[in-house]
Amino acid sequence: MAHRNTVKIGIVGMGHVGPHAASALINWGVADELYLCDIDEKKCRAERFDLLDSTAFAPRPVRIHDVGADYEALAETDVIINAAGDVSQVAVNRDGELFGTTAIARTFVGRIAAAGFDGFWVNVSNPCDVVTRLVHDLSGLPANRVLGTGTSLDSARLRRAIATKTGVSIRSIDAYMLGEHGFSGLAAFSQVSIGGKPLSELAAEHPEQFGFSAEEVERDGLNGGYDIYNFKHCTEYGVGAAAARITTAIVRGENAVLAASVHLDGQYGQSGFYISTPAVIGADGVEDIYELSLTDDERRRFLGSCEKVQHSYRLVCEASTPAD
Repeated sequence: MAHRNTVKIGIVGMGHVGPHAASALINWGVADELYLCDIDEKKCRAERFDLLDSTAFAPRPVRIHDVGADYEALAETDVIINAAGDVSQVAVNRDGELFGTTAIARTFVGRIAAAGFDGFWVNVSNPCDVVTRLVHDLSGLPANRVLGTGTSLDSARLRRAIATKTGVSIRSIDAYMLGEHGFSGLAAFSQVSIGGKPLSELAAEHPEQFGFSAEEVERDGLNGGYDIYNFKHCTEYGVGAAAARITTAIVRGENAVLAASVHLDGQYGQSGFYISTPAVIGADGVEDIYELSLTDDERRRFLGSCEKVQHSYRLVCEASTPAD
């Protein structure tokens, strides 16, 4: 009888998001082994035991390793999720972590690369697009093997808002947030469809159900996280699930179309940096990138978001360059 390959997944950062991503990978039956990594070794150990308790109810056995700050132990994993950061720094906006998370990433990405890691990185840490690009630069891996959760979460929030307005199941709504995982992102309303029918047609035929305010719904996609943060001072379930979903698409070779922060190579006339658009995610990581047919206004906003992300990355590079 043939045996399937053991799926090994590493997670750096066991604050709020890391443990939820781990829990999803356990409960969905995706991971065979998990490697938990955090500089707070006591917290990391406690999360391991808590997660081990949950495996009594999981669909199949999972081995969980607590490796503390031994980043090199992740070199043999298939996928590494980067959730390292300080959520308190995003109280105003996701750029609040700009210098903190990039400095943190510099402490371990190179070490893991030097230990021989040749798998995939799924970055969660904010500002997601900037940190994902830095992870790509430090890892030495091809661009298709490094991606970020990006607007996968924003897109879920957009779908949730549309579902709330229309009464249609969130699973039946095809809608994407594009651009930065941040305030410059945008909802591609011209491309929203439900059951294959464009939203614009549904709004014309059933204005009482589908003629909602686009600005109000887009606001939920962009700022929904802060509505949550203001009350519980973090977000964790949605983004943890987003990281686990992208990871699952890779290890199972799904070729699933998901919004993610990916390395543009000519799409939308842009190249050389990471930003979110729908992408085909499978066994080779980013298998393809879909360029949507945007309206003139959507394209203008998307290009503005591209410039915002590139400006943030330039700031990180300038801050890390020694003065003469």
